[in-house]
Amino acid sequence: MQRHRSKATILSILSMGLGQIYNRQFIKGVIFLLVEAWGIFYFSGNLGRSLWGIVTLGDAPRRLVKGKWLDGDHSIFILVQSLITLLFFVLFIILYIMNVRDAYKTAQNREKGIKPNSFKQSVRYIMDYKFAQSFLSLPAIGILFFTIMPIIFMIMLAFTNYSAPNHIPPAKLVDWVGFQTFRDLLTLKTWSHTFFGVLSWTIIWAILSTFTTYLGGLLVALLINQQGIKFKGLWRTILVIPYAIPQLISLLVMRNMFNGQFGPINQYLGYLGLGGLPWLTDPFWAKVTVIVVNMWVGIPVSMILIMGVLTTIPKDMYEAADIDGASGYQKFRIVTLPMILFSTAPTLIMQFAGNINNFGAIYLLTNGNPVVGDYQYAGATDLLVTWLYKLTLDQNKYNMASAVGIIIFLIIATFSIYNYRRTKSFKEEDMIQ
Repeated sequence: MQRHRSKATILSILSMGLGQIYNRQFIKGVIFLLVEAWGIFYFSGNLGRSLWGIVTLGDAPRRLVKGKWLDGDHSIFILVQSLITLLFFVLFIILYIMNVRDAYKTAQNREKGIKPNSFKQSVRYIMDYKFAQSFLSLPAIGILFFTIMPIIFMIMLAFTNYSAPNHIPPAKLVDWVGFQTFRDLLTLKTWSHTFFGVLSWTIIWAILSTFTTYLGGLLVALLINQQGIKFKGLWRTILVIPYAIPQLISLLVMRNMFNGQFGPINQYLGYLGLGGLPWLTDPFWAKVTVIVVNMWVGIPVSMILIMGVLTTIPKDMYEAADIDGASGYQKFRIVTLPMILFSTAPTLIMQFAGNINNFGAIYLLTNGNPVVGDYQYAGATDLLVTWLYKLTLDQNKYNMASAVGIIIFLIIATFSIYNYRRTKSFKEEDMIQ
């Protein structure tokens, strides 16, 4: 009874499409055969070199003769091309497995007396029942090559010596060095002092910027939502203006306003008989400045979010609290705050993770400055992400920047996964138990 399944499976393993042809699905079988023919042609010329390239990263560097680079190996090109080929190979293997499963299931239906679908019927079945999977496969492939592959590439760079001045292709080759980059980053004094200094400020910045914007948005939303407040629409409009203006413009304007020499803020302090402050040139005041400016552009976001939550809280909960004789503070602590936190906890976690990588707020306002003398290519307000940018674009320390990027990912992933699993917002349970 299993003769069809055995034959179709064996044939499809021997070659893509043969199992379908055995099941009398000729067009589908020919398509699979053409895919395999392309795979054989492509991988016969590229797979071996890709495996060699990803292991060796090249044998001989290119030579510059009379202004022209002669033939040789470019380690980074080899690495990228090898990754692309290996990802194609993974997709090819997945398709090969799908081909075997399809032949097996079709043969199983034949044994039950079910006639195999024609090509037209197969297309109709996909459009009616498998459209979502088929449609999603296209963006999934795009994500694989344009998101996942660059991440894999970055991770692999962290285990190489790809950096200036001695290991920059095409004049030089890049070599695998294992965990040496991470050891240098964490133990070599010139790097570890900078790393732990920037890391500590990154965590402090993420906590303070998230807390201040959320608390500010909560207070503003509660004030506007109070009974007796007139022109609520006008207040909402005024307070949302900083959010409506592009952040790029707001930050650049603030950068000029806090300028220590000709900024309006220091001029106003002078009119009041107070001395100007080094807002952007002193390490402490620069950190205060970025947090204050971040409140200016971040509070409206939290305000809008929390105001939306306030409108969903049932009024009968407040009526029941009034009957029990609860004060305004007790109603806020027992009813309002738990409902707000329940609804906004995922967004709060996301804001914290986003602030760790808040490149624009730091780079546009202070460029990571002021300079710290014993830091390695970093300033007093640099976050890990802005330090990574400087290491890459300004200093060509690609391996070190990749190691920093991996550490950023581990910090954000660990924090986000831990908190998402703990918050009740994603659990099938009542928030009040």
